[in-house]
Amino acid sequence: MSVINVGQAVVLGAVEGVTEFLPVSSTGHLKIAEGLMGIPVDDDAVVGFSAVIQVGAIAAVLVYFFKDIVRIVSAWGRGLRDKEERYHHDYKFAWWVIYATIPIVAVGLAAKPLIEGPLASLWVVAGSLIAGSGVMWAADRMGRHKRGEDDTSFKDAMLVGSSQILALLFPGFSRSGATMSTALMLDLDRVAATRLSFFLGIPALTGAGLYELKDALGTGVGAAPLAVGTVVSFGVAYASIAWLLKFVAKHSFNAFVIYRIVVGVTLFGLLATGVLDS
Repeated sequence: MSVINVGQAVVLGAVEGVTEFLPVSSTGHLKIAEGLMGIPVDDDAVVGFSAVIQVGAIAAVLVYFFKDIVRIVSAWGRGLRDKEERYHHDYKFAWWVIYATIPIVAVGLAAKPLIEGPLASLWVVAGSLIAGSGVMWAADRMGRHKRGEDDTSFKDAMLVGSSQILALLFPGFSRSGATMSTALMLDLDRVAATRLSFFLGIPALTGAGLYELKDALGTGVGAAPLAVGTVVSFGVAYASIAWLLKFVAKHSFNAFVIYRIVVGVTLFGLLATGVLDS
């Protein structure tokens, strides 16, 4: 028997797709959804399932930004062969994405027992949702929003990429929220901050999904729920990406800040009253 059935996989895939790239914490929302459906959030198979369906969301990014990715990868390939091409921003940016992924990989491997154990608690999720809201609110007001995507530097990429560690250690903080907030503090405009968050998330999330695949398949999740959850995640994430880029072009992050606080406070209430088990 699979610990997650097809119906639950549809719900979790939709939750993942909606929340992966919005700065509201996909991990936190998945854990809340799992808790409400009676799925053990700290089960190895469930943790693996959550990581694998992220690949569906990442696939949506690959499709949505296909032209940009081809341009960057092509520039990287040309730069490896031709020294003259190494001055091109796209060539440098490709290396920056690679370098910026190293910190989260190192911490993820070193802290895996904590991430899948004590830090997986819904109490941590609730607290991180609220704490991350404060960071996002401050970043949106402190940032001067004057720098575009072409103005990004190696320093920007490393700081934004390293900020993903916050979401890794504190589920609920939000990978997107942490990276976007850091980018805003570096004075990138909202669209540039959002796009940088997308690009930096591709290797980290894809790697996590592939790494956890063996646990998802080998310890209690069937192939059908995995496939359904991933496909649903892809479709919903694609729509979510398109909407988010249009939204941040004209609006602040206030709506996300308020939403996160409401969810965090509600979650604290559900845990305190015993409706949800941490």
